[in-house]
Amino acid sequence: MNKAVSRREFLKTSGGVALFIGVSGILPQMISCKNKKEVQGIIQKHPLTAWVQLTDDGRIIIFNPAAEMGQGSMTSLPAIFAEEMDADWSMVSVEFSPQESDIYGSDKWSPNQKVMLSAGSRITYGYYSIMRQAGAQARYILMHSAAEHWKVPLAELSTANGEVIDNQAGKRISYGDLIPYLVMPDNLPEFSESDFKDPKNYRFIGIDQPRVDIPEKVMGTAQFAIDIQLPQMLYGVLERGKVHGASPTLNNESEILSLDGVVKLVRFDYAIGIIAETIDQALAAKKLLNISWSEALSSGFNSQECYKKYEKIASDKATGKVIIDEGDIKSAIKSADQNFTADFKNDYVYHAQMEPLNSVVQVGADGKSAEVWVGSQQGFDSKLGIPKYLGIPAENVKINLQYLGGGFGRRSMTDFVLEGTGLAREVAPRPVKLIWTREDDVSYGAYRPLTLQRLRAAADAQGNITGFSHCVVGDGGNLVASGIRIDYYDIPNIYAEWREVSEGIRLKHWRSVGHGPNKFAIECMIDEIAAYFKKDPADLRRKLLAKSPRALATLEKAIAISDWGSAIDANRAKGIAFLERSGTLSTGVCEISVDRTTGKITVHHFWSANDAGIVIQPDNVKAQMEGGIIMGISSVLKEQLTIVNGKVQQSNFSDYQILRIEDIPDSIETAIIESKEPPRGVGESGTPLVACAIANAFLKLTGKPLRHLPFTPERVLNVLNT
Repeated sequence: MNKAVSRREFLKTSGGVALFIGVSGILPQMISCKNKKEVQGIIQKHPLTAWVQLTDDGRIIIFNPAAEMGQGSMTSLPAIFAEEMDADWSMVSVEFSPQESDIYGSDKWSPNQKVMLSAGSRITYGYYSIMRQAGAQARYILMHSAAEHWKVPLAELSTANGEVIDNQAGKRISYGDLIPYLVMPDNLPEFSESDFKDPKNYRFIGIDQPRVDIPEKVMGTAQFAIDIQLPQMLYGVLERGKVHGASPTLNNESEILSLDGVVKLVRFDYAIGIIAETIDQALAAKKLLNISWSEALSSGFNSQECYKKYEKIASDKATGKVIIDEGDIKSAIKSADQNFTADFKNDYVYHAQMEPLNSVVQVGADGKSAEVWVGSQQGFDSKLGIPKYLGIPAENVKINLQYLGGGFGRRSMTDFVLEGTGLAREVAPRPVKLIWTREDDVSYGAYRPLTLQRLRAAADAQGNITGFSHCVVGDGGNLVASGIRIDYYDIPNIYAEWREVSEGIRLKHWRSVGHGPNKFAIECMIDEIAAYFKKDPADLRRKLLAKSPRALATLEKAIAISDWGSAIDANRAKGIAFLERSGTLSTGVCEISVDRTTGKITVHHFWSANDAGIVIQPDNVKAQMEGGIIMGISSVLKEQLTIVNGKVQQSNFSDYQILRIEDIPDSIETAIIESKEPPRGVGESGTPLVACAIANAFLKLTGKPLRHLPFTPERVLNVLNT
């Protein structure tokens, strides 16, 4: 133990609750009264710290600071806390924490700011040390309280499964029974690594626990934002048009206002909002809007014709924003025995989250407060931008976080929350539920960017890669430039740059962000080089990863579980790919076949081996990898968003195809490599493995490269026939 805080730093309140602003963003609160009757008369839920409450019946309520969108944070983060608290898991229940980043934020996004953001595979990584510290402090308070109650030295006490134990006298007392005797220690330590539980004694970390959110989701009782119903609630919809960034002029306002149930029209710079008594009335009015739209930057843009322009940009002698410049790429290319050049392309992709975007907002009658019910991935502002939008203090905004029916990066945006706030402000204090229809979200969503990537590689006569150059052309900054690094490969000369071109299309992080398109290009180029030199692509990667033992271990494991190199049906082939995402190292192998008449690719099997550091919930890691791989297959083989004259051509799942059950692999196998490194995220690791593994299997099977995502049957046939 190191740092400690004295009793003088406590702030006493008249209610008998001690308030302590502590280390690591922890805000312990506890009952400081020793009188049992006085304590029981104050509250029935007793705050032990900001992270945990004890109830009179012995239950332990642990707060989860992260969004729960199916990735399991409602179980994994409390399990870390419960491990160090030595809690009885059968007595644990979990609730969302208040959206207060000063207390519940993580510093893994920014060293200077605590952030509540469930994205980038950073939840477990961001909260691992925080939850361990908070759990250990809660345990210490309980042990101290028992020591005071029994009048014995704290050193004679231990804990096990929700009880404090007097090792000398053999007495035990449950955490719940300690409530009347809770007392804050004079010094509350901040624990160091050596103070935490020995991994050999873990009961939760690395051991599967039933997910706390599953029963209510199975039974249909789980509450999503779309389920929220409030008294006097109104409904809102927006007409945003078909061209991103265009401004509306409404031509029939009086007609719309005269419609049954319509309460008010609200103008936005890019939309017309309708508030009505029912959602049906709002949608009916929306269909009758007569709007003239202005021109916008995206007007006239054609997504399938822009690649010619992007090719010219990639060929320009000017330099973009340099991301990597290691060694001397120009000399490597000039002196190479063999050079390789290829362009890789990817179309826009829609998030396709299951639950339609929605929010429920109630603004106070005086306009100086707001309460929100929303499924959000949160953000750098834990109040989701509402204080600035309304011009009110952050403490006047309450966010009630709900389950998310899919996020994938789309719900890290706040547009659907601020729109709802804008509507609710106009009819305060009546609450408004804003709903985006599926057509709204497809046509005016925010997509994974379209890009063109020009790769050049240099090799010596033996097939050793001596230089690697990567130029990505597209809009979105980190959305297109992330995932471009190849740190784990031993290549002496590496260069990468981003050349910006903006088309006025709304863009956003999409699961794995730039790793999907960029790793697709990188890993496919590796296989094309291997094919040219008639090398096994797995052997080439072995050599490239020789100086990265953890990465190499994932390769060897994937080779083993997929039985790489064994004889298979002549109409099938296997492809392999390696990548790093958010610190997790992964190698994937897939087995495919191709119908050469229809152009349909079928993925029969997928294997992955992953080093994600310490794994909290093994089965949940496997579930995330499986889900990510299936989503990857869907995006690679099916999903295509096209734009003509600035207008998105798709409208719903009838013409924006996603993977069907009949097309999922026969098997997906996930291997987890044991590690003592800090835990990293896996929510985005499976998805970007897919495109490159499929393309590399296709190259092996047909001898021809696939370089344009998605691999639609038409594109596959075109490649096969050229």
